[in-house]
Amino acid sequence: MTATASAPSATRQPPGARNFRKDLPADLSASAAVFLIALPLSLGIALATGAPLQAGLVAAAVGGIVAGRLGGAPLQVSGPAAGLTVVTAELIQRYGWRTTCAITVLAGCCQLGLAFLRTARSALMVSPAIVHGMLAGIGVTIALAQLHIVLGGTPQSSAVANVVGLPAQLADPHPAALAVSALTLCVLLGWNRLPGRAGRALRKVPAALAAVASATAFAALAGLALPRVDLPSWSSHALPELPEGPVLGLIAAVLTITLVGSVESLLSSVATDKLIASERGTEDRPPRADLDRELRGQGAANIVSGLLGGLPVTGVAVRSVANVKSGAVSRKSAMFHGLWVVLAAGLLVPVLDLIPLAALAALVMFVGVQMVSITHLRTVTRHREVLVYATTIAAVVLGGVLEGVAVGIAVAVALALRRLARTRITVEESGAGHRVTVRGQLTFLAVPRLSRVLNQVPHGGHAVVELDGSFMDHAAYETLHDWQESHLAHGGSLELTGRGGAAFSGAAFSGAAAEAAGGLPSGGDGGSGARAGAASGGHRAEAGRGAHHCCRPWTPWQNHCDHRAAPAASTAPAGGGGATGAESAELRTVPGAPGVPGASAAAAVRPGAGQLASGIGAFQRDTAPHVREELARLAREGQRPSQLFLTCADSRLVTSMITASGPGDLFTVRNVGNLVPLPGAESGDDSVAAAIEYAVDVLQVSSITVCGHSGCGAMQALLNSRPGAPVTPLTRWLRHGLPSLKRMGSRHHAWARISGRLPADAVEQLCLTNVVQQLEHLRAHESVARRLAEGTLELHGMYFHVGEAQAYLLSAGEDFFDCRVFDSVGQNA
Repeated sequence: MTATASAPSATRQPPGARNFRKDLPADLSASAAVFLIALPLSLGIALATGAPLQAGLVAAAVGGIVAGRLGGAPLQVSGPAAGLTVVTAELIQRYGWRTTCAITVLAGCCQLGLAFLRTARSALMVSPAIVHGMLAGIGVTIALAQLHIVLGGTPQSSAVANVVGLPAQLADPHPAALAVSALTLCVLLGWNRLPGRAGRALRKVPAALAAVASATAFAALAGLALPRVDLPSWSSHALPELPEGPVLGLIAAVLTITLVGSVESLLSSVATDKLIASERGTEDRPPRADLDRELRGQGAANIVSGLLGGLPVTGVAVRSVANVKSGAVSRKSAMFHGLWVVLAAGLLVPVLDLIPLAALAALVMFVGVQMVSITHLRTVTRHREVLVYATTIAAVVLGGVLEGVAVGIAVAVALALRRLARTRITVEESGAGHRVTVRGQLTFLAVPRLSRVLNQVPHGGHAVVELDGSFMDHAAYETLHDWQESHLAHGGSLELTGRGGAAFSGAAFSGAAAEAAGGLPSGGDGGSGARAGAASGGHRAEAGRGAHHCCRPWTPWQNHCDHRAAPAASTAPAGGGGATGAESAELRTVPGAPGVPGASAAAAVRPGAGQLASGIGAFQRDTAPHVREELARLAREGQRPSQLFLTCADSRLVTSMITASGPGDLFTVRNVGNLVPLPGAESGDDSVAAAIEYAVDVLQVSSITVCGHSGCGAMQALLNSRPGAPVTPLTRWLRHGLPSLKRMGSRHHAWARISGRLPADAVEQLCLTNVVQQLEHLRAHESVARRLAEGTLELHGMYFHVGEAQAYLLSAGEDFFDCRVFDSVGQNA
């Protein structure tokens, strides 16, 4: 949890009541827009599945109210979706409508189970090419079936039968149905292109509603004799019955509804999050989607919909996009839309009965064609997954959704295995020696070719082996390692490089087979420029960056690893001058590799300067190419951090590491003891106050965090301070921590503690108390107090336990500064 401080007010109303009244107009407006889209689509999807038309309205109402209230994506709108049309139609034909309702209930129970197992993220493991191919295949199947109704006929039981029967249907169309369908399609295609001021006004009406309304009005005025919507009395509405049929078939049906509905809902949630992020600023965004909660909401909605005789429910991308673009700000929009559907189902039955079925069929056919997205096709083409995409489409159309997904997964796995096994190994000869290039992953399948190419390199010569891949299994490692030993033993020299020619440490390669089998460090690109050579007929490997797994990514410094002294002592050249680790890898002479500086150059480099230069060099080589574009953007646009992060100057506290932040995220202030002097108490040094004013008033940060840590030397010094001690700059600064010491000893304040345990000792007690006290000091600064009163700034307390590598956040309470419990932050926070 995160503690939030705000200005006190005795008469302030609860935030929920204020937000409800503030958000109500926007949510009502958005709900009306979504309702106007959902009403015709729900009827059309029910028609396409062969279910009673009321089932579409039931699913729309339940999706809006139940999934809208319980789901984890606040602005997602749920209801009957085109993605489940084919599956539902097959189930109705095979088992009947009432059994299909029971299958929907069981699918909802499965979704609840998956949600409680927290498997929602696992649904996103499926390749996007398979998902897009599945949706496109469903779209093709829908379009083929509805085309028969558009032409005035009746759809067949399968996509193949619809294709076979299409020529006869085209030869004998029904003129009235064709005219109504053509009008519907024309309005759908041209509605958003209406020009002028009148066009802008008309475009506020959803295209789907305008198309169906136009077709209904045309059919009524022309007096066309057409099949129309026929909503029977709700008293005769069919409810579910116990499933009847083969057990395995019913299980497959439940799993199909669960799989397709869950994947479509979760993908829609992620897409809705992306749309919100692209269209709204951070202050206007609702919370990001909680996918496990969303899956629970979908499961509950399917249970209720099935019990009430409705279609399966899933998240609907079209309605969710309309909801976001209409300005919805909370989940109440989706719930209101469900309420409007309920009212329409009860009050607008005479109006709905005027709608021609051909108009609904044309609308659903239009939606089906849109499911075959050109954008998705371009994406899978760019990622070389067209084969998976096309195969999935064909399998869904010919065999069904579950079969199509299974075939798509099989093709995707086969394609991945082929790419993994596909390795290109070449050798080139030049004046400087031989260069062996390995493109792709090195597995046992490539060992014969690798061995054959390596044996073409003559003994005693210089060789460069470039490994451009991210994986090497044990068999390939042994082959390369054995050849390396043999080549060096015969007087040759060897340089191992990664992608782009960047050399990596010989020790990193030859140190452990397990590490090599897991892949080269940083994808094979990026150790220090180590060389391996022959000396007295032996093999010498330098310790460089990546030589020990616990050093990454800070090995250019190497002052945090207990094992650093051993390789440094063993590899330092006699009388060489103390270059260690990555430095020695850069400075040694390599036989057979002219132009590399000798070991004597190491003596001229001071250890501190060498560490700094090596660290900078590692940044320029490995990190700068990846962040240069982002830093250039920040240089152009200026900094816009969201937080002021005030913490201790302790070297063990790496703010970017413990917050996973990057350039431009945090405006950081560091000092001894993470202290915030009270206004006017800095005696000529206003650096902290100036930083606070700049962050709050100029940068307009939205939150300030005070972060303490375990084992703080400043707090230890405060505890050990004695009256009459000599006045030094350090003791003068630490006087700003005396209020924390006083607070800890006061009887009027409860002890600060970590959730679940008491502080380990007095130092930890003071570290925790100091965070709480410095938050109070922050409130005394004029700029902070003003922003808190406006409700535009938050204060957070944080504690980092260095030994546990665990962060804790100060929890909120009824009275923020009287609630002194620090809660741990887990991986899923």
